[in-house]
Amino acid sequence: MAQGSYVEDDFQRDTTYIEDRVTAGGAGEREWPVEPGRYRLVVARACPWANRAIIVRRLLGLEDALSMGVCGPTHDEDSWTFDLDQGGVDPVLGVPRLKDAYLERFPDYERGITVPALVEVESGKVVTNDFAQMTLDLSGEWAEHHRDGAPDLYPEALRDEMDDVMQRVYTEVNNGVYRCGFAGTQKAYEDAYARLFDALDWLGERLSDRRYLMGETVTEADVRLFTTLARFDAVYHGHFKCNRQKLSEMPVLWAYARDLFQTPGFGDTLDFAHIKSHYYEVHRDINPTGVVPLGPDPTGWGTPHGREALGGRPFGDGTPPGPPPEGERVDPAHNLLVGVDGLVHPS
Repeated sequence: MAQGSYVEDDFQRDTTYIEDRVTAGGAGEREWPVEPGRYRLVVARACPWANRAIIVRRLLGLEDALSMGVCGPTHDEDSWTFDLDQGGVDPVLGVPRLKDAYLERFPDYERGITVPALVEVESGKVVTNDFAQMTLDLSGEWAEHHRDGAPDLYPEALRDEMDDVMQRVYTEVNNGVYRCGFAGTQKAYEDAYARLFDALDWLGERLSDRRYLMGETVTEADVRLFTTLARFDAVYHGHFKCNRQKLSEMPVLWAYARDLFQTPGFGDTLDFAHIKSHYYEVHRDINPTGVVPLGPDPTGWGTPHGREALGGRPFGDGTPPGPPPEGERVDPAHNLLVGVDGLVHPS
């Protein structure tokens, strides 16, 4: 997950990433060639920035070309760790911490150890953690390895408008919830709160007469918004004080989010248990006890959304992805209400 700091009590995200790219040509000074099996995508299902990469990889059908390692939902100040794997070691990279891949390439690396990250399997070296460029390159540079029927997530004809929409979503919503949650003063919080809900109101208006952010089909813009909306009621509304309304109380955005959740490649990547565990256990400055809430009830995500009336088809002339590979499926119990007795308590 991306790192941040405080400047005059206002949360400032550290946006300095490893800007190397994996490209079809792979000929530049900071470019690596696309090659199936050469890289491993390291993610954490808790992290919204990593969740983008998980979704894009699923939608494009890159599972066979690009393996995926999943870190656990919690981490210390040192690194994300592979505590979900047997022996606490990633079975492909052979390391217990993502930090090991960063240090293998940069022995004096001093910035945050973030997900998603692409790691070269043979050398064990991190290639890039530039999450925004990474998913665009999965769409463009990896096109030769897309599945049949994969959607065009970054249509050339829409890019100018789409880039503007994605920039606003990033600054005001994706990052806006963090500005609320980590505000150091009342004024910083109130300013961040106003900006966030102004943007959400704008998005609600935009989506009132179109099914997806760019019109008729799903694009990367929808992926980027979805990962924040998916965490809104479970985390941001309470934990980050983004509490003018719950997502479930914003009719247009709630229907839109449910529409995407029920689209193959979106909801099947979410792990609400990991999401809540990460935010409530790691952010001890906000939640000192580390107590993780049981709610909210996630079953509403499966209710009818009615967005079909707006027309459009999520994949256009393409097809939906198949089910996730066996080893990458989310435990169904993680998206139900689980009590302190360890038993599932559906509503």
